[in-house]
Amino acid sequence: MQKFQAIIETPFAKLGVQAQNDSITSIDFMVSSLEKPFFSSGLTEFLAHQIGCYLQNPLHKFEMSLLPDGTEFQKSVWQIMQTIEAGNTLSYGDVALMLNSSPRAVGNACRRNPIPLLIPCHRIVAKNGLGGFAGQTKGSVFDIKRWLLNHEAQ
Repeated sequence: MQKFQAIIETPFAKLGVQAQNDSITSIDFMVSSLEKPFFSSGLTEFLAHQIGCYLQNPLHKFEMSLLPDGTEFQKSVWQIMQTIEAGNTLSYGDVALMLNSSPRAVGNACRRNPIPLLIPCHRIVAKNGLGGFAGQTKGSVFDIKRWLLNHEAQ
C-alpha cells in the first residue's frame, strides 16, 4: 500500500500528502526524498494548486478541508495557529496564555501537528528566537521554518 496520495515539490522540500475522502490528513516534509512528484486525485491536484498560489503570494489563504488527528488540546492549539495571518507570529507563551496552559504543552502540540504549512505551526516562535520546528532546533527540517517565515515576511 502506498503511503502518500501525492508528492508535491516545493522550493523548501517535497511534501508527502495523505488524504481521506475529501480532506487532507497529513503532510510530511521529505527534505532528502528522491521520489518523483505525483497526484492521485483531484483533491491532491487542488492542494498542489493552492501551494503554488501560496508560493506566488504568501498572503494566500488555503481553502482545503483538513482532518487532523489529535487530542482536544492539540486541536485547540492548531485552531489558534490557523488564525495567525501570514507575516505574523505568536510565541509559545502567547498561545499558552490563551489556553491557560504552558508554553511546553503548546510546543508539544506544535511538534505533533500532522498538517504543517496548512496548519501554520511555523508561525509559533519562542519569546527570544525562532524556537523549534518538528522537534528540531537546527538542521534541514528547521531550515524549512526559517524559509517559510522569510517567505511570508516579503
